Amino acid sequence: MSKELDRIPISKVKRASKFVTTGAKVGVNYVKAYSKAALSGKLDKEELDHENASDIYNSLSELKGSALKMAQLLSMDQNVLPKAYSDKFALAQYSAPPLSYPLVRKTFKENFGKDPGELFESFSKSASNAASMGQVHRAKKDGQLFAVKVQYPGVANSIKSDLKLAKPFALKLMKVKGKEVEPYMKEVEEKLLEEANYELELQQSLDFVDKCNHLPNLLFPKYFKEYSAPQILTMSWLEGEPIGEWMKKEQSQADRDKLGQTLWDFYMYQMHKLRMMHADPHPGNFIIKDNKLGVIDFGCIKNIPEDFYKSYFELARHEVLSDAARVDTLFRELEIIRSSDPDKDVKVVTDMFTNLIRLLSRPFNQSNFDFGDDAFFTEIFQMGELISKDPEMSRLQARGSRHFIYFNRTFFGLYNILNALKAKVNTSSTKDYLKLAS
Repeated sequence: MSKELDRIPISKVKRASKFVTTGAKVGVNYVKAYSKAALSGKLDKEELDHENASDIYNSLSELKGSALKMAQLLSMDQNVLPKAYSDKFALAQYSAPPLSYPLVRKTFKENFGKDPGELFESFSKSASNAASMGQVHRAKKDGQLFAVKVQYPGVANSIKSDLKLAKPFALKLMKVKGKEVEPYMKEVEEKLLEEANYELELQQSLDFVDKCNHLPNLLFPKYFKEYSAPQILTMSWLEGEPIGEWMKKEQSQADRDKLGQTLWDFYMYQMHKLRMMHADPHPGNFIIKDNKLGVIDFGCIKNIPEDFYKSYFELARHEVLSDAARVDTLFRELEIIRSSDPDKDVKVVTDMFTNLIRLLSRPFNQSNFDFGDDAFFTEIFQMGELISKDPEMSRLQARGSRHFIYFNRTFFGLYNILNALKAKVNTSSTKDYLKLAS
């Protein structure tokens, strides 16, 4: 675990000054890099990326909240950022620097009027896990083990201002224009405000567990209202091994396939039956116990509008992608094609998105899919590289409904975990769902 933080900048002025200081550090890194390049005749882009990624991540780690969450969001799509950034930002998923105990105690006092020791028989002073919005402590009472999630100070109140301050960094890294991403930034802002609402998360967790508890091979914590508050969320402690650690060890193909199938079926059930989804599928939210999959965080739940659902999943069928007229209609419904687009732009966008969707929806159109096949992910990476370097596509970026943000995040996260599992998955039931969606 990283060194504990004794304070978090809470005021807008202090948080803004942190962003300014970080920008200055990045500027110095560029000066050093280009000075070296002038002497050697070659710019070491990899070294520059590593230094910038480290400085930006360290600053975001001190700020916590939506600033650090932005790093986590960016790290989930390996094609969006240079590798140095995505690798460093991925730490926000499960190993951010934790808060010191006095700050945790202060949060308890503000929420319950009591110290942790007055609510529980024992309470670990050190965090078991620290992420972007909060950290988890282990507690015990009456023989029951608890996982107590404590929100970082100032998280909820700083979301809007933090996103405005972080936006220039994000736009520069993703190479897009500010005006084009406004609807998506708004979507992210709304979701982050929801994630900062632990009372909402409690209700979402209870609802989600109730609706998914019957699914095989899954484990969920039990939630405790009496030990929860606006900035505190308490659930039963699920013993097990983080899926990231489990995957690093020698495991049988059968066990990998079983967990991969569980994960796939879990997500297909959410999307197609519940019209909602756990939109934060990163390794820090899953643990393994007795070859069962434990799901431990429901802070980010995306409800799926019916019209978006039907258009999105109709496009996932390869036979539909061969129908040019239907594709044009669906692309307009999903805001991929705009009414103001000239014919030239319509063709460029249609060709690019048709090829991209055909590739990404390949698992949906087969009875079985080997997510351990790195060739599939190489194709995705190469297409992402091609699009990012195409000047026409750079001009036409930021397309589609705002709902794509969390759909894309969910599928990239799901695919990445399945690839790391090297899982072979029976996807035949998905084809039936797609037919019903049309």
